[in-house]
Amino acid sequence: MPDWSYHTIFKPLVSRLPNAVGREFIHRGMNIVSSLPGGTAFIEFLGHMSPSPALKKNLFGLTFSNPIGLSGKIDPFLSGTKAFSHLGFGFIEIGPITRTPNQSENPARFSKNKDEIIFPNPLESMGIEQALQRLQALKPLNKPIFIRLGQELSVEETISILPSFSPYGSAFIIEKMYESEKFYAMKRVMKSKPIFLSIQQSSVYHDLPLIQKLKESGCIDGIFLEERPEIVEKEQSFPVKQTTELIQTVKYLKSNGFDHVPLMISGGVLEPEDALTLISEGVKLILLTNGYVLSGPGLPKRINEAIEDQLGILQEKRSGWIWYWLFGLLITLGGLIALFFSMTFVILPYDEAFLGLTREELIVINPTIIYFMAHDRMTLAGTMISGGVLYMQLARHAVMFGYHWARKAIHLGGTVGFLGILLFIAYGYFDWLHAIFWIVLLPFFMIGRRKTNYSNRSPISKNRTNHPTWKKSLWGQLCFVVLGFSFIIGGLVISFIGATNVFVPTDIGFICMTPDQLNDVNGRLISLIAHDRAGFGSALISVGLLVLMISLWGFQQGEKWVWKTLLIGGIPAFVSGIVTHFIIGYTTFIHILPAYFALFLYVTGLILSRSFFFETNRK
Repeated sequence: MPDWSYHTIFKPLVSRLPNAVGREFIHRGMNIVSSLPGGTAFIEFLGHMSPSPALKKNLFGLTFSNPIGLSGKIDPFLSGTKAFSHLGFGFIEIGPITRTPNQSENPARFSKNKDEIIFPNPLESMGIEQALQRLQALKPLNKPIFIRLGQELSVEETISILPSFSPYGSAFIIEKMYESEKFYAMKRVMKSKPIFLSIQQSSVYHDLPLIQKLKESGCIDGIFLEERPEIVEKEQSFPVKQTTELIQTVKYLKSNGFDHVPLMISGGVLEPEDALTLISEGVKLILLTNGYVLSGPGLPKRINEAIEDQLGILQEKRSGWIWYWLFGLLITLGGLIALFFSMTFVILPYDEAFLGLTREELIVINPTIIYFMAHDRMTLAGTMISGGVLYMQLARHAVMFGYHWARKAIHLGGTVGFLGILLFIAYGYFDWLHAIFWIVLLPFFMIGRRKTNYSNRSPISKNRTNHPTWKKSLWGQLCFVVLGFSFIIGGLVISFIGATNVFVPTDIGFICMTPDQLNDVNGRLISLIAHDRAGFGSALISVGLLVLMISLWGFQQGEKWVWKTLLIGGIPAFVSGIVTHFIIGYTTFIHILPAYFALFLYVTGLILSRSFFFETNRK
């Protein structure tokens, strides 16, 4: 559930559901998707959440793909944990675990008036037996798991249950302050697994002497500073903008001998800028709490991309991209040539040879047949030009710098385009000119693929805050995502129709001849028309995939080239797809309606996203 769908569709709907119904609806829905065959790949396709290898770090003998984790407050009953493990987090917290389950009559809910999450006091929690059962069902998660043990547990209970939880937890967070001997007893049970002390940041100043004793004894491996709650009777909330307070506490601890003790934060992060500020002060790990719900599921991805941007890794130009650029150039030139023929001769000599009829003879029989074929061939030509532009832009602005998402987009779009030749064969007309064109293109595609194996760089982002321009751009991104899916669905429908009925009712009305009458004119005519539909359908699927992947993976603040690519790349397809109908007089509204819908998405998406792409310095 990326931000473009969360903020525009799901959050407004789910926030109206009572109590925890909305939370469980989202969590269980994501878990179902991640459990299906190919579900995790689908989640990665939509969100492209995998963090950059540059963010990998080793702490406490554990490997973290990035320093951002998910707090147990968000998923207290592990209903969505399996899905969360694929949403860009470097680790996941589970808990607090209490003696018996605590399922409040007033579970966590979203307050629309205050734009915050209201949690029960105490927090919802799983009991020991319930937690063990669910952890067993989740194993393995392939992420470090931090298990939080609630403060209501006595030290004896904590020590007794640690061996049972040890197979599932990579580290343990203890919410209660004990003497060093008690922590030593826990460490003896846990052996090499780290134990962290959890303490509210506002309590540090009062409890500093006790914390120093634990530090000096070496019985704790680090400290989790907890966000400050605001408690009103049986409810509590956690102000999301606590970064300043947390930083003050971190500095206070460091000035009192905690320079070399790993300090971690739970909460207080609403935007990427908050996380960057904490990390710059030496915080090792961060758990996202209600800021994750308010900012959206894309927050860990945005933080990871901002961290990498702050690392200042130079964008080195790489070789190999030129082959993909030439691949796109050839497709563009092929589209221009096809456009010229579709606007002049329409039918070429090898078409006439296949039919056994000349262009003039077809015009005498029914001139609208030529117009109809011109309409298919012009839309194909425009789609090819648009696709070529997209390939060239991806190669020049992204593959050149090693971005793996752009290379993946070219691979998928190009592969589907090449497979389109199989449709030509299925329709009974093998177009040797198209075959030669594909043969010419294939070496450029394959060499480009081989020479760009270096493409392993993740996107970086200049976006730091949840500013209005970013929120508006999510609607623009949604428009382009829907547009990409629409192109793909449209291409599939056109290919299916071409493989079955070939014509839709409005086509018959325009040509003024039934398929039987066309067969009577020439037994190969429908095969030729179906072949044209195959070319257009497969090209539309290919371009739809490119638009979709650019929309899903390429929306980064300040990347002007993405907006320009979508603008320039869309013009040929829309001009050929809409204007052509008016040129030939095929203006039935219901027939052109899908093109009008696509044009609306295209224009709206450009308008809503422009300022986001052109603002490079705005935080």
